[in-house]
Amino acid sequence: MKLIDQIWAFFASVQLAILTLCSIAVTSIIGTIIPQGEPYTFYVTKFGTKTATLFQVLDIHKMYSSWWFYGLLGMLSINLIICSLDRIPSVWRIITADNLAISLDRIEKIASLRRWELPQEKSNSIDWQSVLSNTGWSFQTKKCGQTILSFSQKGRWSRMGVYVVHLSILIIFFGAIIGHFFGFKGSVMIPEMRSTEQIFSSPDSKPIDLGFTIRCDSFAIEFYDNGMPKEYRSGLSILENGQEILQKDIRVNSPLSYRGITFYQSSYQAHQEFLLQITETDSGASRQFSLPFQKQESWKERNLQFGIINAEATGQRALRSKLWLKAGDGPAITQWLADSEDFSFTGDGKNYSLKVKQLYSTGLQVAKDPGVWIVYFGCSLLLLGLYMAFFLSHRRIWLYKHKAATSSIIYFAGTANKNKAAFAKTFSKLTNLIDQTICHDLEQHN
Repeated sequence: MKLIDQIWAFFASVQLAILTLCSIAVTSIIGTIIPQGEPYTFYVTKFGTKTATLFQVLDIHKMYSSWWFYGLLGMLSINLIICSLDRIPSVWRIITADNLAISLDRIEKIASLRRWELPQEKSNSIDWQSVLSNTGWSFQTKKCGQTILSFSQKGRWSRMGVYVVHLSILIIFFGAIIGHFFGFKGSVMIPEMRSTEQIFSSPDSKPIDLGFTIRCDSFAIEFYDNGMPKEYRSGLSILENGQEILQKDIRVNSPLSYRGITFYQSSYQAHQEFLLQITETDSGASRQFSLPFQKQESWKERNLQFGIINAEATGQRALRSKLWLKAGDGPAITQWLADSEDFSFTGDGKNYSLKVKQLYSTGLQVAKDPGVWIVYFGCSLLLLGLYMAFFLSHRRIWLYKHKAATSSIIYFAGTANKNKAAFAKTFSKLTNLIDQTICHDLEQHN
């Protein structure tokens, strides 16, 4: 039993909590400064071979998933649980205590105390509880012989604030564990008009089945005058069993979520390939074609042949493309077109409109975290616990009235477990109110 008591005392100590919290804070700073998840060669180049090897041995390069970081979190969790179990019984006794069982000796020892002695007829004419109840205090009363004891309290549950904080931290840890073991993070690059049912995990690029199909319907990008990308957005569709379930345009900070999986717009990639949209104006029939650079394609039903034979580009971005087009047995035409510029022509007795744009792939960051709502709940509980712990206090007041031979003796006492300066002001206001009531009563009887 002695060993068990020593272990219990070790995990219940505040010193252990402070040491563990400081260790987590310091290691988290290290993990923030040192890039995480990079290959070994990156650390060799940046820190040297010996330091890089030390990082590998101590798992510094992936510290947030290392055994020792989990050990610190586990140590803190055990510490919080044991601390709470060790201290809650005494706190619970205070919260549920019968405060009407207090003796006069204990009331006289309370720091905030006032005493009045009045003639009995004066004392009996004053409704003491009503005087204080008008300020928001609700009283319980106990009568014993010639003694009347009244008690009121506010904020008794604030004593549980620190344990609500403990519980919220454990819930946040639990949510993070759920997210770590049952969630994933990854990425995928989807060309326009194409779809995928897999993504690739971030740490090891292993394929992960989504359980549904995601398709990139469109990708649009705007550039600043200096050529830097200004904004890009993707039109995404979710399909199950060939049926379109959901469609949404996403931007940076405006993701798409489906079945607990969230797709974030993160990057893009330009291709040496073009998308050609052709519409037969009279019938409204429309088709979209993917055109590899300098390769000929055709719309057989309309007897059209076309291809991109040249392009002007800055870096990987095509500014203009030169379209080659032939309708039926008519002569071929060529036309330079800016990205998504409308162009109309007549061929083989039919009118057409078309536009050409460079093909892009949209880069998506993908995350599934089934523990995120547990974490949100824990954070909300943490705010509640901090408010209870730091902004509320347990305030108690007693009104003790004893009938002597020719007079009544009244004691008024109060105490608070925190923020005693604010309670002193409250106690002073209450005693002033009692003084005013006594004076007013005396004036009326005189």
